[in-house]
Amino acid sequence: MNLFDHLVVAFLPLTPKPVIAYFAKPYIAGATLDEGADCVRRLNAENTMATIDVLGEDVFTRDEAIAAREECKRVLAKITQQKLDSNISLKLTQLGLKIDKTFCQANVEEIVASAKTAGNFVRIDMEDHTVTDDTLEVFRAVKNKYDNVGIVIQAYLKRSEEDVRHLAAERANVRLCKGIYVEPAEIAFKGRREVQQNYVRLLKILLEAGSYVGIATHDDILLSSARQIVMDLKLTPQQYEFQMLLGVRPERRRELVSEGHRMRVYTPYGSHWYAYSVRRLKENPSMAGHVFKAILGFK
Repeated sequence: MNLFDHLVVAFLPLTPKPVIAYFAKPYIAGATLDEGADCVRRLNAENTMATIDVLGEDVFTRDEAIAAREECKRVLAKITQQKLDSNISLKLTQLGLKIDKTFCQANVEEIVASAKTAGNFVRIDMEDHTVTDDTLEVFRAVKNKYDNVGIVIQAYLKRSEEDVRHLAAERANVRLCKGIYVEPAEIAFKGRREVQQNYVRLLKILLEAGSYVGIATHDDILLSSARQIVMDLKLTPQQYEFQMLLGVRPERRRELVSEGHRMRVYTPYGSHWYAYSVRRLKENPSMAGHVFKAILGFK
């Protein structure tokens, strides 16, 4: 990160929302479900699948959680009505996890049941370490009733190898990502290389056990390693998929599709776009710096 990019990221919290909206646009499908569906349709036209995410997390009233549940069910209905190639991703804190775990589980089960009826699939996202155990517990409870649900594991957490070994034994459907939340060094790997090494180790455990894995990364080293593992294990494209975020490395995404790999793009929409956008831009400071230079008229 150069000095200008560093300064841009440092001052993001003070940046007016319209400016954030301007250069975060590639990462967000829109504010409404119709806009989200239109984005998915464009991805599908490029032989790319999607997973729709209703933006928002950390709700603290039952009414908010129920509203989020109902919006997720509307997403599933829209996918069915418009014959979109997409599933849905859920954040449990948006569905009441910090209010009451049993209440949250009931909300998740209602969404997963709707997806099951529609022949669709639900991915339970992973959030920060304070809710990891509860998220896994809700996932397993729902999975005991429904087979159309999967989970996410973050490779930068030191606990993840143990979690992955259990999930691999259960033949769980897992999205494997690096992890985006800022976590303490006692529980998370901090070096880029050690996170990469752990990612590859976890990926091998899952694929060798026969788990279906969403290989979620934009990292060329991990993409290369994953392709080699897939080749060594002689897996067919139906046994795994690659996953990327909307707006991140679309050219690389298209290259992978052209090679015959299945690709799914995480497609967020909704009114809670601001927090998600700031997080994405902090992860991609060179993009933030580039757009600010364009706004300011710098070459």
